[in-house]
Amino acid sequence: MRAVSYHLIDLVQNLGRPRILVLGDLILDRYTWGDAERISQEAPVILLRERSREVRLGGAANVANMLRGLEADVSLAGVVGNDADGRELRDELERQGVDCASVIVDPERPTTMKERFIGRAQQRHPHQILRVDREVRRPLPEPVAEHLIQSLLATLSSHQAVLISDYGKGVCTPEVCRRLIAAARQAGLPVIVDPSSSGDCRNFAGATAVTPNRMETKRATGREIAKIDDAIAAGRRLCADLGLDHAFITLDSDGIVVARADGSAEHLATRKREVYDITGAGDMVLAMIGVGAAAGIAPFDLARLANVAGGLEVEQVGVVPIRRDDLLADLFTAERTTADKICSLDVLERHVAARRRMGNRIVLTNGCFDLLHVGHVSYLQEAAREGDCLIVAVNSDASVRQLGKGPDRPVFAEQQRAAMLAALEAVDYVTIFGEATPHAILTRLKPDLLVKGGGYAPHEIVGHELVEAYGGQVKALGHVPGISSTIVLEQLRNSKDPTTSESGRQAA
Repeated sequence: MRAVSYHLIDLVQNLGRPRILVLGDLILDRYTWGDAERISQEAPVILLRERSREVRLGGAANVANMLRGLEADVSLAGVVGNDADGRELRDELERQGVDCASVIVDPERPTTMKERFIGRAQQRHPHQILRVDREVRRPLPEPVAEHLIQSLLATLSSHQAVLISDYGKGVCTPEVCRRLIAAARQAGLPVIVDPSSSGDCRNFAGATAVTPNRMETKRATGREIAKIDDAIAAGRRLCADLGLDHAFITLDSDGIVVARADGSAEHLATRKREVYDITGAGDMVLAMIGVGAAAGIAPFDLARLANVAGGLEVEQVGVVPIRRDDLLADLFTAERTTADKICSLDVLERHVAARRRMGNRIVLTNGCFDLLHVGHVSYLQEAAREGDCLIVAVNSDASVRQLGKGPDRPVFAEQQRAAMLAALEAVDYVTIFGEATPHAILTRLKPDLLVKGGGYAPHEIVGHELVEAYGGQVKALGHVPGISSTIVLEQLRNSKDPTTSESGRQAA
C-alpha cells in the first residue's frame, strides 16, 4: 500500500479556479473502434470490423481540455488550417468551454490530424493497431507568427499561468517562445513547458520549468537516464543551462524527479498501475503542474499531484480528462498516515464534502476514549464496517473535566488520545471538540450514521434527535461485557500492588 498525504487532498480542494493560457500545436485525434476478428484474405493484415468512431482533442488542445477537467478557465493559442478538421477542432474546444480567440487560421497548412484504429480481440482490452498522421512541421511563416505573438501578449495579463505544449509541428518557434516567456516572467507568471520529442529545449530558456520525459531529457542533455541519479544530474543541468527555476523529469513508472536551480532535488515515486494507454499522460502531467503552479503549490507537491494525475491517465484507453474528484478518490483510497488523520473541523468538513460527492457513506462516533481498550477497538472496527469513512470525535481535556468523570480524568491528554485512535486502521479521521456534546460537529458534518458503543440504546445516544431530523441514522453497536475505561481505572485504583495482584499477574 502507498501512504496518502491528506495534505495533498487539501491542496486539490484549494486549487481555486485559475485562468491559464496555453500555447502549442493543436491536434485533432480521430478514433475508429472495432473488432479485430481475423486476417484479411487480400493481404496478411488484421481485418477490423468498425463498431464506432470518435473525435478527441490532441496536443495543446488536449492540454486545454485536461485543464478544463481540472476546473481551470483556459485560453488557447495556436494555429489550424482552413479545413473541416480545423473547424471541427475549434467547435469541440468551444463545447468544452475553451476560449479560442487566439486560435489563428493559416490557409497554407492543414490542421494536424492523427487517426487511430483500435481493435478488440476475443472480448479482451482494446489495443491500437495503426495510426495515420496528416501534418506539416515547418515553422510558422513570419506574418502568422507575429499575429500569434500579438494575440498572446494582448491577453497575457488576465491569466495566472502559462503553459507551452510543443509537439514539434512548427508553432513554438524560437521567436514566439522567447517573447512569450519574457513577457510572462516580467508579469510574474509561471511558465511551464512540455518540450517536443526532439528534446530541444533551447527555445524555452528563462521559463519557470520544463517537463521532459526520460527520452526527451536524454536528447536535451546527452545523458542516458538509466538511474534516478542520472535524472537528478540532468535536471540540475537543464536548470543551469536554461535558467529555469526547476525541472520535472518524468520517468514513467518510476515517478518524477524534481531538480531546482539551487541544486536541491527529490525523487517522487509513484505506485504501480495497470497501464492501458500512455497516450495523453504527458499532457495530463503538464495540466496538473500548470493548475498547481497557478495556485502557488511548491514544486515537490506539484510532482506528487502530477504522479497521481498521470497515473490515472494511463489507466484509461485513449485520452480522457481527469477530474479533481478522480484525484481525490484516488488519494482517499490510499493507506493513511496517523498524523494526517488528526485534523481540524474546518479541514474535516471539506474532506467529508468531497467524500460525499463520491458516494461515500459517512459514519461518526464520539467520546472521551480516555483509556483505549479492547472494547473501543472492537466497536470502532464494527463502526467502520457500517460505511466508507469513520470519523471519531474526541472530547478535549476541558470537556472531559466538564463531564465530571473524576479529578484524575482524563488520564491521557487530548493529543495523545487522538494519536492512539488515529493509529487504528479502522479510523479515517480524528477531530477534537471542546463542547460538552457533539451537536456542533453533527450540525456541520451531517454524518449518514451516528454510532455509539458500550450498551447504549439508540434513543440514549446524545445527538440522536439532531441526526434523525436531517434524515440520518443512529445505531447502538455491541460492546465487550465487563470492559470500560471506568472499570479499568477503578481496578487500577483499588489495586495496592498491581505487580503482584491477580490482574497484575495476568497483564504481565
